Amino acid sequence: VMPGLDGMGVLAKIREAGLNLPVIVQTAHGGIDNVVSAMRAGAQDFVVKPVGIERLQVSLRNALNTSALKGELQRIRHSREGRLTFSDIVTRSEAMAGVLRTAQKAATSSIPVLIEGESGVGKELFARAIHGSGERKAKPFVAVNCGAIPDNLVESILFGHEKGAFTGATERHTGKFLEAHGGTLFLDEVGELPLAAQVKLLRALQEGTIEAVGGRKPVKVDVRIISATNRQLLDLVKAGQFREDLFYRLHVLPLTIPPLRSRREDIPHLLRYFLARFCAEENRPISAITGEAMAHLSQLDWPGNIRQLENAVYRAVVMSEGDQLGLADFPQTAAHAPAASQHAEPLVVAPATAPLISGNEIPIAPLPAAGTLPMLTSAGEVRPLDELENEIIRFAISHYRGQMSEVARRLKIGRSTLYRKLDEAAEQEPGNADEAS
Repeated sequence: VMPGLDGMGVLAKIREAGLNLPVIVQTAHGGIDNVVSAMRAGAQDFVVKPVGIERLQVSLRNALNTSALKGELQRIRHSREGRLTFSDIVTRSEAMAGVLRTAQKAATSSIPVLIEGESGVGKELFARAIHGSGERKAKPFVAVNCGAIPDNLVESILFGHEKGAFTGATERHTGKFLEAHGGTLFLDEVGELPLAAQVKLLRALQEGTIEAVGGRKPVKVDVRIISATNRQLLDLVKAGQFREDLFYRLHVLPLTIPPLRSRREDIPHLLRYFLARFCAEENRPISAITGEAMAHLSQLDWPGNIRQLENAVYRAVVMSEGDQLGLADFPQTAAHAPAASQHAEPLVVAPATAPLISGNEIPIAPLPAAGTLPMLTSAGEVRPLDELENEIIRFAISHYRGQMSEVARRLKIGRSTLYRKLDEAAEQEPGNADEAS
């Protein structure tokens, strides 16, 4: 009942502005007319002051789960219709902010883009978002996995062939370049192309024409090229496995997507979206992920990146017998859990008596009565400072149930510093020593 613009007016303005956010109305005026008006105006829920913490938790969880499900369904629909945009990319990471800005600029032109990154980080999703945000969005987006094509069929699949051009060519085939005419051709794993096909690809990029296998004259094509690789193309160039002139044709605007372990703050959001999607697909009434499981999953390196995380949630949803996903529902990740050190002379670190509520609407499991921080090695020597710091950080992550912002605030360090220290700790682990070097 504020002067100038009351709460109902604010809700109306939010909807007029097209802000697709779940809204919960909280008021001391709980009349039925107010409830009906708020819900008609698009409110997700309506609570009356003073609201109990449990009631508010339920309201927040339902609102976020509904929002996640809507977002995932929208992303699936956009993907099927070939009009994914950058709003369909789930991320809150600072490490991704620069990548998104570069990709958005690339979408405004037809500049060739080379997307680099590990397998499973979402390279094709970025390619589709660039296409879906540019002037060619109404035209075809054609994806080709260059690593999945037999060497003797690469030219035929990319450039087409005429009837009778070779044994088995019983019909004329247009090829992927002509399929993508006016739109975007996405060459995934472009580093796997054989050298013979690289020559024809280079000519197509230089002259804007292609020549089908067995064809008599070149055909003009208008195609925007986006390529992707999980390998270092420059190393392939030095090894003579990739043409240098083609590399510079493709490497006009490089775009490197960081692995999931470098943007751990995205994990809770991705988990929420995948949980909403698979619960809807499998018709499973699973409401949330426990705080213990969330903290554990947020600390893992995920070598398979987002694809591995997605598959882990899919399996958990299918196999779970409860209404929440806990640690036991992710058995394949148990081997990656940080091992507890066995040392003498522990220093007792007492946690807060009241557990905090996760900012990701995840129900909280009871905390242990105390944690221990060993000060000495089994040989009686003082442990290195970086080891102690690493264990304190891990304890804080567990204590605050994976709320990385709260962990950083309590440790009085920046979030980027926190993730850097986690990455450094992971590199120092014995299993990662070779990779780090």
